[in-house]
Amino acid sequence: MSEKKHAEASSSAGPARHSHTVPAASFPTHNSPRTWFLTSSLSPLAVRLIRQLLLHGDYVVACLPPHEIEHDDRSAEFRELVNECKSNRKDREGWKDRIRSIRCDGRVMSQCGAAVAEAKHVFGRIDILLCCTSEAVVGSVEELSTSLVTQNLVRDQFETIFFSQVNFIKATLPMLRAEHTGHIMVLTSIGGHIGTPGMPMYTAATWALEGFCDSLAYEVAPFNIKVTIVQPHKEIQTLTNKIVFSPSLPYYDSENNPAPSVRDMLTNMLNLNPETTIEQSDVDILHRYPKLPSSSADRLVAETVHALTAIGGHENPPARHIVGFEGAEAVKEKLKTVTEELEDFVEASVAVDIFDSELKTEARQGKARAGEDDTGGILPSSATS
Repeated sequence: MSEKKHAEASSSAGPARHSHTVPAASFPTHNSPRTWFLTSSLSPLAVRLIRQLLLHGDYVVACLPPHEIEHDDRSAEFRELVNECKSNRKDREGWKDRIRSIRCDGRVMSQCGAAVAEAKHVFGRIDILLCCTSEAVVGSVEELSTSLVTQNLVRDQFETIFFSQVNFIKATLPMLRAEHTGHIMVLTSIGGHIGTPGMPMYTAATWALEGFCDSLAYEVAPFNIKVTIVQPHKEIQTLTNKIVFSPSLPYYDSENNPAPSVRDMLTNMLNLNPETTIEQSDVDILHRYPKLPSSSADRLVAETVHALTAIGGHENPPARHIVGFEGAEAVKEKLKTVTEELEDFVEASVAVDIFDSELKTEARQGKARAGEDDTGGILPSSATS
């Protein structure tokens, strides 16, 4: 079983690329333009999505985290998009009237409420809330426990991925409930299924957000509000948002630890660009915004952008959608491992069942059938007694 888990970790950390052509953007049928509200709009993914939405004729409320908008490299693509909207190009006509950018720190509930109120004032409603804020803290559990400063990185990770998105959802719910319609989309990653060595707090915050949304979906269903979790491969969010590295400990260096080193892989990727090169430290906290060539960013996010446009506002959207071949295969392997472990330890599960039930019998019969499959239908007598 440990071999299976190691294979999962390897798969989630560095998948083999599955190349195919992503179709042109598609949208579900709707009678009038929709208003999208993006909780963070400066990432390469968000900028490309906004461009597709405006091209389609929808309205966009683009929230801009203050600590990111002041970062010239981070905000460069969004500023280019704004200039496009203001240009005299025929194919951009009307764009400037259908986008509203709002400086908003999602970690502050009052700012989220003000942003939602402004969106309603300007466009009259919000049809699709897209929670797409992300940031990856890299460091093992022990590396993030060495000081108060590294412990604060844990809090920051939850503030960014979990609490900021919860704040936007809470701010939007009264409006959606009153309208008796709406679609809440949460962009996470397959980290909601599979843990990654070296990113435990990113995984924990992602699982927290997805668990919150699973419960939320049941609560808001009576108000005709849909909830969808969209899960691209982990690299999509990681390579398009801020990466924070905790100080390293020698015990977790790749030569001492067989677990795949996310720290090494991300460092190597960042060092491909002279503007983002980084040298890991055992003392300092380091951070970078990956800077990919525009063509590479296009290819990286294309599948996810297509999924968001195809699902956003759909009459019957999925509760979860895994984007891309690699992500789907990784999740399948994880679920296969979970199923096998359940069967391996079914006796331990049903032994504490205080009721004799058909389910207990079915569970034991399922294990017996699995044994027959493994042995070609021939079991030792002790296994069938």
